Amino acid sequence: MITASNIALAYGKRIIFKDVNIKFVPGNCYGLIGANGAGKSTFLKILTGQVEPDRGTISKGPGQRIAILSQDQFAFDDYTVFNTVIMGHKKLYKIMAEREKLYAKTDFTEEDGIRSGELEAKFGEMNGYESEAEAAVLLNGLGIPEDMRQSRMKDLDGSDKVRVLLAQALFGNPDILLLDEPTNQLDIKTISWLEYFLSRFQNTVIIVSHDRHFLNQVCTHVADIDYGKIQVYAGNYEFWLEASQLRFHQKETANKKSKAKAEELKEFIRRFSSNASKAKQATSRKKLLEKLTLEDMPISSRKYPYIVFNPERPCGDVILEINGLSKEIEGIPMFKDLTLTVNKGDKIALVGPNSLAKTTLFQILAGEMEPDKGSFRWGVTINHSYFPKENNAYFSNDELDLVGWLRQFASPQEHESFFRGFLGKMLFSGEEALKKTSVLSGGERVRCMLSRMMLAGANVLMLDEPTNHLDLESITSLNNALISFADVALFTSHDHQFVSTIANRIIEITPTGIVDVMMDFDDYLAMQETRLAGENNYPSSQAA
Repeated sequence: MITASNIALAYGKRIIFKDVNIKFVPGNCYGLIGANGAGKSTFLKILTGQVEPDRGTISKGPGQRIAILSQDQFAFDDYTVFNTVIMGHKKLYKIMAEREKLYAKTDFTEEDGIRSGELEAKFGEMNGYESEAEAAVLLNGLGIPEDMRQSRMKDLDGSDKVRVLLAQALFGNPDILLLDEPTNQLDIKTISWLEYFLSRFQNTVIIVSHDRHFLNQVCTHVADIDYGKIQVYAGNYEFWLEASQLRFHQKETANKKSKAKAEELKEFIRRFSSNASKAKQATSRKKLLEKLTLEDMPISSRKYPYIVFNPERPCGDVILEINGLSKEIEGIPMFKDLTLTVNKGDKIALVGPNSLAKTTLFQILAGEMEPDKGSFRWGVTINHSYFPKENNAYFSNDELDLVGWLRQFASPQEHESFFRGFLGKMLFSGEEALKKTSVLSGGERVRCMLSRMMLAGANVLMLDEPTNHLDLESITSLNNALISFADVALFTSHDHQFVSTIANRIIEITPTGIVDVMMDFDDYLAMQETRLAGENNYPSSQAA
C-alpha cells in the first residue's frame, strides 16, 4: 500500500496538484490518466521520492519495495541483460554481487566462510535461487531470446532495451509497481503477455498509459488527474469514461436548474418587492436566493483537437495495385513478391512483427524509397497523404513558427487568420500559433503533421504509428476521424482499440509473403490463436 497525503505542487503560477489525498491498496491496478501536462509522470516521481512536493507526504508499508519502469535507456549500458533485470531488486543484486566476488577468491578464509553462510541465508530469503529462472521467464515473455541474455545493454536496439527495462521493473515481485507507458515499442503479442502477467499480479500497480484497450484489460480502478486533483473511480477506463461524463452532466444539469431557479426568484423580487401585499413573499424569496448556491464548474485540463479528413474528391475504381514488390535493407528481406489490390472503402491495418517492413512499404508507396523489384500503381483519381513514423525531416527549418510551417502545405491565397483558426482547432490557440517549431513536443509535432494531412484533402491516407506521443484525448479524436473517413486508409498502430475500431481488412507482412484477410482485428487475433493452437485454418492470400 502507498498513500499520498495533502500533496501540493506548483511551478511558478502553474498549479500541478493541490491537496491530493489518495490511497493505493494491494490487489488493485490503478490507471493514472490525465491530459498531457496534467502531471502523471510527475506524480509517479513524487511517489518514488524523485520529485519533492511543495507540501504533503508519501507513506508506504514498512519494508515494502517500489519498482519503477526506468525511462533512461542508457543507464545500464555497461551491464549484461541478465544483470540489468536482477538489478530491479537492488538488495538481491548487491547480495548476489558480493556472493560471486567472495566465491571467486583464491584465498578463501574462515571469515569468508562465515560471511558466505550469512549471504546464502539472505539470498534464500529473497528467493535468490529462483532469480535466474524468474528473469528467464520475464525475458522470454517480453521477446528477448536466450542468446541475447549475456549481451551488454549497449549492444541492444532501443526496442529491446525497453523490454529489458520492463523485465527489470517486473522482477522480484515488488510490493508497489509503477509503470510509465509500459506498452511503448511493444508488439501486440508482447502487450497481451503483459496484460496476462498484470492480471495475476497480487500487489499494488499504478500505470500511466495512452493505450485504452490495455487500460481496459488490466485496470481495476482509474485515478483521474484533472483540476489539480486526483479522483479515483472503481472500474476500468471504459467505465471511467462513462462515469466521469455522467458526473459532469449531472453537475451541469444541477447548475442549470439552480440558475433557472435563481432567475425566477430574482424576477419575483424585482416585480413585487415594492408591493405591500407581496412584500412578505418577496422577503422570503430573498432568503431562498441567498441560500441557493451554484457549484463552480472548473475548467478541465482535457482538450480534444478537431480532426476531420475531408477529401477533395471521392476515389475512382482503381485505388492502388501492387505487383511483385520486394525490398531488402542491409541484406535483410522486408518483404518478397508482395502483390495486392486496394479497393474502395478499405481500411487496412498493416500488422506483423517487423515494424521496419511496414515503414519501408509506406516509404515506397509515398515515393521516398525505391523497391528492389516489382511495381505499384496509384489510380488517376487518387490523392494520397502520408504520415511518417519519424517526422524530423518536416521540421528541419526550426526558425519557422507554426503559422509559417503550416503555410507551406496550403494554398498561397490563404491569409494568416485561416491558419490561426486551423491551429486553434488543433489546440494551438492565441500566441501558441507563433511558437517556433524547434520547441515543439512530440505530441505537438504529431498534431502539426495531422494538420498537414487535413489540408491535403486526400482520399487515401497512409499513417505509420500516428498515435505515438498523443494523449488519450487526441487519440480519441483521431480514432473518431478515421472511423468517419469515407474513403481509403492504410495504417499501422500498436493501439489495440484504434486498430479494432477502424480496420475492416488486416494484412500481415512477413519476409516471404503476406496474410490478407477481410475481417476486423479481433477476429484476426482469434484466427491467429487458433493457428498457434495447431489448427490448419490460417488463410493466406499469397504463398510464403
